[in-house]
Amino acid sequence: MYDEFYGLTGRPFQLTPDPRFYFESGTHRKALSYLGYGLAQGEGFIVITGEVGAGKSTLAAHLMATVDRQRLTAAQIVTSALDGEELIHVSARAFGLEVAGHDKATALAQIEAFLHHEAREGRRCLLVVDESQNLSVEALEELRMLSNFQLGAHPLLQILLLGQPEFRTLLQTSPELEQLRQRVIASHHLDAMEPSEIGAYIEHRLACVGWQGNPAFDARVYADLAKATGGVPRRINQIVNRVLLMAAIEQRQSIDAALLQAVIADLAGDGGLNAKPAVSPVPASEAPVVELPSAQPVVAQPLAAQPVAAPSFTAPTFDDSAWRAALAERDEQIAELQQAIIELADMRPGPVVEPVADPEILARLEEASRRIAALEARDGDEEVIAALVEANSRIMALEARTAEQEMAIRHTLTMLIEWIETEDYQRAAA
Repeated sequence: MYDEFYGLTGRPFQLTPDPRFYFESGTHRKALSYLGYGLAQGEGFIVITGEVGAGKSTLAAHLMATVDRQRLTAAQIVTSALDGEELIHVSARAFGLEVAGHDKATALAQIEAFLHHEAREGRRCLLVVDESQNLSVEALEELRMLSNFQLGAHPLLQILLLGQPEFRTLLQTSPELEQLRQRVIASHHLDAMEPSEIGAYIEHRLACVGWQGNPAFDARVYADLAKATGGVPRRINQIVNRVLLMAAIEQRQSIDAALLQAVIADLAGDGGLNAKPAVSPVPASEAPVVELPSAQPVVAQPLAAQPVAAPSFTAPTFDDSAWRAALAERDEQIAELQQAIIELADMRPGPVVEPVADPEILARLEEASRRIAALEARDGDEEVIAALVEANSRIMALEARTAEQEMAIRHTLTMLIEWIETEDYQRAAA
């Protein structure tokens, strides 16, 4: 294989999504920013769409590989044509839950219990649903119902939907999905890569497997690839994989435009090339025919025309470190306060008095005890009886004051937890 011939440690242009080869093009950078913004909100739906092969699954794989498992529990499912009940069971299995039988109510109960457990442990939950265009309206409504699970005012599950352009159309136009539309807090459509990014993309993937410049690529190759593929990553992988194989068979140390055109012609003849507009000009080698991919914008233009792409985003407006720090601080405060409540609840009456009583109370109690001990020696004296009554009254007053302090502490801790979990605080943290 070509990887052995060129001394590579692996095959860099496989069609299977692999987070190791993630390349942050302009459109993928925007998608990650929208993802970051959406995750900071901690609720609702995030929607990422794109053409076949645009890199949605690779983006999801990159996200799954980089999330902080101490803060976020993430699960991923790839859907086929599932109905609502089947989707519930698939979601349960994605989080590692074993549901006996095929009972929907049992599956929902187990999912809710799991989400509550993760929340108590200080972790949020994310469900990534790939190939969402395969889901029925009924199944999408079931996902919306899953997103309703809450602990007080705190949402327990956030959902990332990945799909092809038809899913975006369905989501925007279906009257039955109005409630789901209202819960989409961030969305982005993955465009094709820019022609200027093609070379960097190829060299990035080669560098991931130890490429040292052998084989070399002529500059014309990158320009022709941009025309032949429309900048779609999977199409680029498909062609370059075959180009490297052909170059290794011919023991070439460099790859030129002629070899690329020969490979494209072979793929077109085999029916194995998905770049429809780019295949037609290949059989002829004349330059004017190669320019026929002026029809290529049939693939690229609808993507670039999407309103959510470039105009609505400016990278500097999103401070990733700020919201991560705020969320971490909030989670630490909740954990500390919850632990304090548990410790107070487990305390016996005796131990509770000691930590909350101030030095003045302890001094008065000690003084009263000494007076009682001294007066007991004067048996039968009216003064002794009066002093004992007075001392007893003081002790009862001090015990009442101690109980009030304990109740005040409990009430304050409860109010702090409720305040931290309010939606206003979540928005401030984001």
